[in-house]
Amino acid sequence: MTKLKLAVGFVCLFSGYVFAAPSADEQNVAKAVDQMTQAMLHKDLKTLNALTSDNVTYGHSSGKIQNKQEFIADIETGRSGFKTLQMLNQKITMDGDTALVRNHFSAQAVNSGVEVPTEIENFQVWQKQHGKWQLIGRQAFKF
Repeated sequence: MTKLKLAVGFVCLFSGYVFAAPSADEQNVAKAVDQMTQAMLHKDLKTLNALTSDNVTYGHSSGKIQNKQEFIADIETGRSGFKTLQMLNQKITMDGDTALVRNHFSAQAVNSGVEVPTEIENFQVWQKQHGKWQLIGRQAFKF
């Protein structure tokens, strides 16, 4: 009887782990967010283009709103850059082919050559388009 209880306990424990594990889509969204973060940090314009929808609306904590071309141009020209950049305390909520991502944007930003410590909250909307996750909306805000 003890072996049976032990076996049932392991099954319950394992089942809980399986049900709590992130879905494949959630893992792919987390990977896309990380790729976007690294592309912004390292000025990888090809990756930024691939991960950003043509119709993205990209909002900054200052209230400035940019389209895809404006967002990428700021990274390309150095108007917006980073010495360090991390997304912390990330939470992903899936809804079909849409992912809502909240995280803390922690950076040592370099804006037009001036270093600016940046600690803001970030809300991103990702959508699966043609089998790939793309950023369709982003809004940063001060906390």
